[in-house]
Amino acid sequence: MTESVETLFDQALEKYQAGESVENLLPTFQEICDRDPKNSAAWTCLAWLYLLLEQPKRALKAAERSVRLEPRDPQAQVNLALAMLEVGQKGVRKHIEIVQQAVDFDEKIKNMIQENIEDGLNRKPDWKSLQKVNNWLFG
Repeated sequence: MTESVETLFDQALEKYQAGESVENLLPTFQEICDRDPKNSAAWTCLAWLYLLLEQPKRALKAAERSVRLEPRDPQAQVNLALAMLEVGQKGVRKHIEIVQQAVDFDEKIKNMIQENIEDGLNRKPDWKSLQKVNNWLFG
């Protein structure tokens, strides 16, 4: 029997948090997005994985999709800003401002974004775009 998308997503997220390699998880998140194309959280995760794998054009497409599906998701906005920086696209500021408003308004969101940035810098310590976003949001 095929696992539900929700179960697959939860398992993949747990594996990521346990330190599973990004390369191993990418096909699972791609499958989730294929099976449930309106799952903004899955697109957000897929964009993040592409960013970690230094595939900014793919990250940009996934991030644009996640923001289109859920424009108020601060992590989706962070991913879009990162992908835009990576490919040299203009218009990053408006996405950072959306995240800044969410971070200023909600301590839980602030903590989540800080944890995700920390995770990204642990997995990819010389990630210049993420360092820049971190400084803009929390510097």
